[in-house]
Amino acid sequence: MNGLLPSAEPRRLRDDQLHTIEILRGSLAAGHRRPMVMAPTGWGKTLLASHIVQMAREKGRRVVFCVPAIDLIDQTLASFWHDGVGDIGVIQADHIETDWSRPVQIASVQTLMRRGYPPTDLVIIDEGHRRFDFYERWMADPDWASVPFIGLSATPWTKGLAKIFDDLIISATTAELIEAGLLSKFRVFAPDHPDLRGVKTVAGDYHEGQLSEAMNKAPLVANVVETWVARGEDRPTLCFAVDRAHAKHLQQQFEAAGVPAGYQDAHTPKDERKEIRRKFHRGEIKVVCNVGTLTTGVDWDVRAIILARPTRSEILFVQIIGRGLRTAEGKADCLILDHSDTTLRLGFVTDIHHEELDDGRPRAKQDKKREALPKECPKCTFLRPARVSVCPSCGFKPEPKSKVETAEGRLIELGRRGGLAKTSSSVIELRGRHIPLGEFYGELKSYARLHCYKPGWAFHQYLRAVGKKPATHDSAGEMPISPEVEGWIKSRQIAWAKGGGRVHPA
Repeated sequence: MNGLLPSAEPRRLRDDQLHTIEILRGSLAAGHRRPMVMAPTGWGKTLLASHIVQMAREKGRRVVFCVPAIDLIDQTLASFWHDGVGDIGVIQADHIETDWSRPVQIASVQTLMRRGYPPTDLVIIDEGHRRFDFYERWMADPDWASVPFIGLSATPWTKGLAKIFDDLIISATTAELIEAGLLSKFRVFAPDHPDLRGVKTVAGDYHEGQLSEAMNKAPLVANVVETWVARGEDRPTLCFAVDRAHAKHLQQQFEAAGVPAGYQDAHTPKDERKEIRRKFHRGEIKVVCNVGTLTTGVDWDVRAIILARPTRSEILFVQIIGRGLRTAEGKADCLILDHSDTTLRLGFVTDIHHEELDDGRPRAKQDKKREALPKECPKCTFLRPARVSVCPSCGFKPEPKSKVETAEGRLIELGRRGGLAKTSSSVIELRGRHIPLGEFYGELKSYARLHCYKPGWAFHQYLRAVGKKPATHDSAGEMPISPEVEGWIKSRQIAWAKGGGRVHPA
């Protein structure tokens, strides 16, 4: 790699990418010097950047392209070469392409922090939503006031970003690219509903230590593996964990189940990362369990995502799901197994969008957002749009509600004047949803197996809830655990604990 150009045919810009360049030119001509270009993962931001660099070079200008992670150095270098950009130097430790005299420099922000600003006429900041004090000092330096700094990001929603960048150029949304066939469709299932009560929020997201303790429990980890084996379709999968211990635990359990799995974190050496990627694409590794990596700049052929890391951050959520939305030959969609309740909390990634940069002030509450959140199919755990009544995955349609309420685990039907009537014999209502008794018993059996409870636990819980033995449902098979049943079980556990009994009655 000595700065010579490869023989491969450079990629051409699509019409929407050419249009984005025209809008960017107009922004700069209007006096903006810190524009931010928003484009979803897989849109082609690096390709756009290579053409911006080429246009700058045609005018004899120098360019610095900044990346937030060392992983992105060689990836960007190869991409620029492929697209016809030459005479490139690298500013990163003792990289083999280090040469400050070259007019195009690809630089890691960590190295720039130590070595200072290189002379340049244009700065492009990749993953511009990631705020570094160094960038802010550089952009605020009066000597650099006339030099354009162009940000690139799929998620430019960081709090206070409008104080740094002065214009937002929206090239496209995730929903638009999926509609156009440029990104993959996706399906989401919510097999788990972790109990995050007591997990504090720090700087807008969950406290990592407390979150790890909540998620790194044997039943939850076991269910991640069991769900992938049952529903993962043997797809190449990225699994996102809370911390290193959690990711390691997940990898070990996948391996124990006979599923070849890799592990990667921020400390994994570069050569080992390359080997993991190679094995992943050869099918020698089916699942890569990771933490702190594989959320940005990853162009792997990923066909399933396991989200085992709950988050309140729209940015992190969209970046993670974006790893699976690149199109590929033979890929009909991306399968998302959300064990974190994040989709139910934040919505589908196609519904997350902001028209302006955040100026640091509180955003107006979105009154209708709760109404638009996806709903879980009680039969197959598929997440469907809020206003879709029939599950697109299994065809289940909820029955019309009747006036039934639950009191201390028994089914009580209300009379015409609100009085008590006879006990229902076919369904139980938990948290507003009717559940057939056979299905209810099957869910109790699943819960008992996943939590290693004693034989007979499901029978006794059924008896407490319904008030009679499950005589007609003894043969009920296990069913996916719905949030209503899980919530009822937890409420009973809390009641037992407060009453001085055992937490898990059997």
